[in-house]
Amino acid sequence: MPVLLILFLSVFLVELALLILAGQAIGVLPTIGLLILTAVIGIALLRQQGYAAFASARWKMQQGRIPGEEMVSGIFLAAGGVLLLIPGFITDVLALCCLIPGIRRVFLTRLLQRFSVVPVGGFTPGDPRERVIEGKFEHERRDPET
Repeated sequence: MPVLLILFLSVFLVELALLILAGQAIGVLPTIGLLILTAVIGIALLRQQGYAAFASARWKMQQGRIPGEEMVSGIFLAAGGVLLLIPGFITDVLALCCLIPGIRRVFLTRLLQRFSVVPVGGFTPGDPRERVIEGKFEHERRDPET
């Protein structure tokens, strides 16, 4: 736990120093504008890449395959979203590394080489349309006053 605290404080102090240096070099308003611009670009990338990862995962599950790469990619996207919430240039660069597909792919490839995805529980590969759950239902009308 002390290591994480030291890391967090170090990142905070370096970010603060960079913001002060940038404010002195280009001015306060351009520095704030640059931070807002990186946040807007990051949010747009997060939205686009999040939808793409979700669609790819859904397609793989429909094919009866495990969406391991998409799950890990989702973790990178979530980390990128959290890093965008922290004001500063270093965290914005790290967030963009998590959100830009080419850079994220390099990280994913290295990470997935070290791990393997194994189905656990009730997941069985195959056509999901082959599984049928039979049952009955009734449509109940409820009085809006109750």
